[in-house]
Amino acid sequence: MPVIKIHLEHAENDAVLRLAELLQVQPEDVAFAALNRLMLVAQDRNVQNDVVLTHRWRKDNLPLWADSAGSVHNYEGMSPVEPAKSKYSV
Repeated sequence: MPVIKIHLEHAENDAVLRLAELLQVQPEDVAFAALNRLMLVAQDRNVQNDVVLTHRWRKDNLPLWADSAGSVHNYEGMSPVEPAKSKYSV
């Protein structure tokens, strides 16, 4: 069976783990459900553009659902290692 690996930052992984725990499933189930929903609408040109744009911004940014997304930065008095739960995650 082919394998696709997803490399996540800790802040991304923490949000996925929380959702999986809430739903009483494995993190892989969350990833597959997300991929399933994406593939069902992948013919939409806007969805295709979103995939390309996500590929570009992910190199330097966290998604809004990641724990540290939107958290304060060093210059605002907090260390970047202090996690802040995203308002978009469970």
